[in-house]
Amino acid sequence: MSFDRRIKIAPSILSADFADFGREIAAVQNQGADWVHVDVMDGHFVPNLTFGPPAVKAFRPHVTGVMDVHLMIAPVDPYIEAYAEAGADLITAHVEAGPHIHRTLQAIRATGKKAGVALNPGTPLEAVEYVLDLADLVLVMSVNPGFGGQKFIHSQIDKIARLRGMIGDRPIHIEVDGGVDPQTAPLVAKAGADVLVAGSAVFKGGSVDQADIYGRNIRAIRDAAEAAQG
Repeated sequence: MSFDRRIKIAPSILSADFADFGREIAAVQNQGADWVHVDVMDGHFVPNLTFGPPAVKAFRPHVTGVMDVHLMIAPVDPYIEAYAEAGADLITAHVEAGPHIHRTLQAIRATGKKAGVALNPGTPLEAVEYVLDLADLVLVMSVNPGFGGQKFIHSQIDKIARLRGMIGDRPIHIEVDGGVDPQTAPLVAKAGADVLVAGSAVFKGGSVDQADIYGRNIRAIRDAAEAAQG
C-alpha cells in the first residue's frame, strides 16, 4: 500500500447486494475502484449492525487492492486483532470508540496494518492533532455514522481544509465518507481529500450484470474530483 495523493475511489459495500458480495466486489474493482471500503457497525456505537470478522475474512479473497476497514464499534480495542487477522489492510477507529485513541492507533500499528482515525461531524479537529504521527489516514465523516444515503454536511469542507494544513507534508491520507457524489466530490477534493468513499453514488442503477453503470458512476466521481484537485 504505497502513498500518493491521487484521487482514490473507495466504494462502500454497505450499498452492494448483500446476497452477492463476491461478485459485487469484483465488479466495482473491474470498473475502476481503487480501494474497497468495509463499514463495520455494532448497533451500539452507531444505530446499525453489519460485518463481523468472519464476513471480512470472506470478503478478503475477492479484494485485489486495499481493503479499507472502518470500525464504527465501541469498545474498539478488543476487536482490532480479529479484523487484522481477517485481512484488513487499513483499520480505522473513531476518536470516541475508546478511552485512549493514542493507544488504539498503537494497537492497530502493532498488528502490522495501516492505522486510521475517524472524526465524526461534531468531533473537533484538535482531537487528532497530537496523534497524527501514528496515523496513516484521517477519515472525516461528512454524515453522522451509521447509515448510507445521508445528506452531505457542508461544514466538514472547512474541517478537511484545516486538516490538510495540519498534516503538512506528512504521508497521511485524508478520506471522506458520507454523501460523496459528483457534486460533492470536487468540494472535498479541492479542500484536500484524496480518498473518497461512496456507496449509493457508486452502486445506484447498476448490478453485477450491469457493472458498466458502476464504472460510469465511479468515473463521474473521479473526473469531478480530479478536475477540482488540479
